[in-house]
Amino acid sequence: MKTKRHGAVVGLIAAGALLLTACGSDNNAGSGAPTNTSGVPVECGGKTKLNAEGSSAQKNAIDTFIQAYQQRCPGSDLAYNASGSGTGVKNFNAGQVDFGGSDSALSKDKGEVEAAAKRCATNPAWHLPLVFGPVAIGYKLNGVQDLVLNGDVTAKIFNGGIKKWNDPAIKALNSSATLPDKDITVVYRSDESGTTDNFQKYLKIASKGAWTQGDGKQFKGGVGEGKEKSAGVAQAAGSVDGAITYVELSFAQENKLSLAKLDNGSGPVELTSESVGKAIDGAKIKGEGNDLVLDLDSIYGSTTAGAYPLLLATYEIVCSKGYDADTAKAIRAFLTVAATDGQAGLADAGYAPVPKSFQDKLLTAIKAIA
Repeated sequence: MKTKRHGAVVGLIAAGALLLTACGSDNNAGSGAPTNTSGVPVECGGKTKLNAEGSSAQKNAIDTFIQAYQQRCPGSDLAYNASGSGTGVKNFNAGQVDFGGSDSALSKDKGEVEAAAKRCATNPAWHLPLVFGPVAIGYKLNGVQDLVLNGDVTAKIFNGGIKKWNDPAIKALNSSATLPDKDITVVYRSDESGTTDNFQKYLKIASKGAWTQGDGKQFKGGVGEGKEKSAGVAQAAGSVDGAITYVELSFAQENKLSLAKLDNGSGPVELTSESVGKAIDGAKIKGEGNDLVLDLDSIYGSTTAGAYPLLLATYEIVCSKGYDADTAKAIRAFLTVAATDGQAGLADAGYAPVPKSFQDKLLTAIKAIA
């Protein structure tokens, strides 16, 4: 597969970038063996073609991982269906795929944690955060290329409290811009999406009360038009003057959307390598042991100067135990490559590589999958 290139984000390897310094030898090393660029050994073999499904936000990252996996483990492959986080979780829990991809953790209240344990032969599922990506607030507004928003105003746009681009609240944040008397067209994800869940969690925290609709994988703002998947919302927003949406950076770039700066209380912050790195540095783990669930609330509500506070972490949801031996071996190999060699290509695909602070924990968890 060919990885989609996004030159504008090559610099995303920043403070939160993965610095692979581990020593070791490739178990497959020998005459003609693929180059081990990370120094981390990979035990290839087992099931020759894995199946996974879920988050469309991480599709380009998975493509990058597959390329690295095929190079490190010739003859091995993975098929990934970017059906959305909700479908990925459902089909993982139903045992239809080997692992799922989701932009938010399994919900205990919805029975997802229990269902996953049942699927994993009464063993818990683990969340492995292998893909970090900033969520852009992308818009198309002729004549306006430099727009500042904050949590309060963004919440009111996406729940219908602000309907015009020249609303006084938007003007107050953009005194030097000429804002048109034009209706705002909100475009949201109509399918269940971890991107939606993260965006609504950001609004709930960052708006300081302006967003009362709650969170979850279904959009609850009550306004706008819905489109399926990340590509769908980005394409729709890019075709309408006056449109605004929330979408992963790579999709916003593909559709030539303008990107809003976010003011978290310490001044407008542009989506850059430095601002994403500062945000990732603030992420904390709230899961236990090898279940690496992240606590992103401190990021969404951060007032750290220069930090871009709106990002998501995509999890690969795996069984801690319960696989047959061939499947477990192949999953360990794929995820090891994804956490090491595969990270090197993520900046070109619009993502931020896994932070160093997560590298050792990821590899420890991956090694323990059985």
